Amino acid sequence: MASEEEIMYAMMHGINFGSGQNKKADDGKVKTKARKKAYHTGAHNTGAARHKAEIRQRVKNRPSQKKK
Repeated sequence: MASEEEIMYAMMHGINFGSGQNKKADDGKVKTKARKKAYHTGAHNTGAARHKAEIRQRVKNRPSQKKK
């Protein structure tokens, strides 16, 4: 149990639960699922991801999408 002195210190100075993590500046990592390569190609084996990857591939192969 906390002593009277510790309780007064906590009331006067507040409680610090530790310093937060140091946030790095933008380190170039991809932060959204939709832009990760494994998700984009359907490699992580969820049905939705594989289906979306198939659709992306079909769109990419359309004649209207090919560079002239």
